[in-house]
Amino acid sequence: MIGQASEDVLILAIESSCDETAAAVVKNGRTVLSNVISSQIATHTVYGGVVPEIASREHIKAVNYVIERALAEAQVDLQDITAIGVTYGPGLVGALLVGVAEAKAIAYAAGKPLIGVHHIEGHVSANFIENQDLEPPFVCLIVSGGHTHLVIVKDYGEIEIISRTRDDAAGEAFDKVARSVGLGYPGGPKIDKAAKEGNPHAIQFPRGKVEGAPYDFSFSGLKSAVLNHINHARMTEEEINVPDLVASFQNSVVESLVSRAILAAHEFGYKKLAIAGGVASNSALRKAMAEACQKDGIQFYYPSPIFCTDNAAMIGTAAYYEYLKGNISGWDLNAIPNLKLGER
Repeated sequence: MIGQASEDVLILAIESSCDETAAAVVKNGRTVLSNVISSQIATHTVYGGVVPEIASREHIKAVNYVIERALAEAQVDLQDITAIGVTYGPGLVGALLVGVAEAKAIAYAAGKPLIGVHHIEGHVSANFIENQDLEPPFVCLIVSGGHTHLVIVKDYGEIEIISRTRDDAAGEAFDKVARSVGLGYPGGPKIDKAAKEGNPHAIQFPRGKVEGAPYDFSFSGLKSAVLNHINHARMTEEEINVPDLVASFQNSVVESLVSRAILAAHEFGYKKLAIAGGVASNSALRKAMAEACQKDGIQFYYPSPIFCTDNAAMIGTAAYYEYLKGNISGWDLNAIPNLKLGER
């Protein structure tokens, strides 16, 4: 474990990995003084998903504004800031470069340390913001548009991967199914809302399993089964009950996620389990995981929805623990769009 700083540490954090331009000021890793997010969802909805070139341009327009707002809301000046934290991967390369360039410019001009943060480690760190008692080690299920991993958080910034998806990420499957039934973008929240009106047991969709890898995930078979069901209904001119279909799909995903997470917690001997990433805001997943953890005597941790989706507060928390360990980035810090979990 790492020690505490003798004085308050204020991190100005910047996040621009996809379609949210965000800045935050975080005090001592756990207290969020400000958390400003400029979302591009309305801009990209017309295209049915994120357009990388447009995302980069929107980040350029918004980045100075969100930083100024974050400092103002935190009631601090740049000279009060201890260090600058920024997401440098994974994500869209053009989007990442906006944040990295901004952070480097501010850090250099103000004479502050620069700390590059892994985006997914940021998501994991979101759990520390509202759960003041949570400390490593614990098991964490990471579920987002690009990642579905089970990991052991051995220490702050130290992650051991237990398993991953062999094909689609859970969030990716949500987006594709939402698009196929006309719910549009972003798929996760749209399915979550529509599923509340449906019967989760109306259609028996498969639960993907990987032979010889009990903790690994697979969602391509489920996605194909849903698309085949839709195509068959259209060919036979059957009416598609969208709430029932998406509720049944969601139920299959949630069961796969919860069962493996609980199994891993038991098998590896942990009594603390957290969830992280955009899909961690899904209400069905949160409810099912809470019930399973309560039944098995496991302490369940989860961030508020605002800290599940992309934000800079989680980056500030992760940067704080990197700062305490002395992990300062050089001026050659660059965007790494395909940065793997556990890599630096």
